Parts: sequence; C-alpha cells; structure tokens
Amino acid sequence: MTEQANHNVTESSVTSGKGGIGWLKNNITILAFKKIKREKMAWIYLFIAGLFEIGWAVGLKYTNGFTKLWPSVITIIGMVLSFYFLSGAVKSIPIGTAYAIWTGIGAVGTAILGIILFGESKELMRLFFILLIVIGIVGLKIFSKVPVQ
Repeated sequence: MTEQANHNVTESSVTSGKGGIGWLKNNITILAFKKIKREKMAWIYLFIAGLFEIGWAVGLKYTNGFTKLWPSVITIIGMVLSFYFLSGAVKSIPIGTAYAIWTGIGAVGTAILGIILFGESKELMRLFFILLIVIGIVGLKIFSKVPVQ
C-alpha cells in the first residue's frame, strides 16, 4: 500500500493538500463499491439458500420419514446448507425480508417440482396463487432497503 492510501484524513490534511479531496473521493468510492458488493452477495446468498430449501423440501418426500439413509443424508445436508446461506444473507438483509423471500423461493420451487415430479395439481387457481407468491418475492426484493452497516 502507498503512503497516501495509509494516510489518515483530517481537516488539515484535506486543506493542506496531503491526501486531498481526490484521495477522499477515491476512498469513498471504494467504500461504496464494497457496500454494493456486500449487498449483492447477500442477495446471491439468499437465492442459493432458497434453492437449497427447495432441495431439502423435495428431499423430504424421498426420505420416507427419514427411514431411507441416503435420501435422508442428502436432505439434511441441504437443510444445513440452506440455513448456512440464509445466515450469511441476514448479515446485510433485514431478517423479515430475508425470511419471507427464502420461504417464498422454497414454496414456489417446491410447488413447481411437486407438479413436475409427483403429478400434483396444476389447477389454474393453484398456479395463480403460486404466481402471487412470486410477485410478493419480487416486490420485497425491489422495495427492500438494506440498512447501512
């Protein structure tokens, strides 16, 4: 690191030219970029957590009440990974928003896979209400503000 990057910003250093406004703007830009990157990673973690939730929810059907070893092991691994990624997401995303989106992704994905894999009902009203869950997930993502940390 350069001496300028290590320089502490004080009122006198900004006005005297040591570091200066350019240095300050550069560091503010870097901090803003890190915050945006952290927020995006939180949303990616939340999406991954939702995918693992779909996996373990569908896996429950294959465990036969946890009486089948390998489906049970895979399902439990999916549970652990789902909670791991959810816990990473809630470091930046409000818990209420993250939990609602996580369960929404899981509910929609599990319902769709239930239709595909298990021949569950694809009645029009059922699909309509699944769509409402998707709309709720998108709305929460669009209108959720991540608090400054």
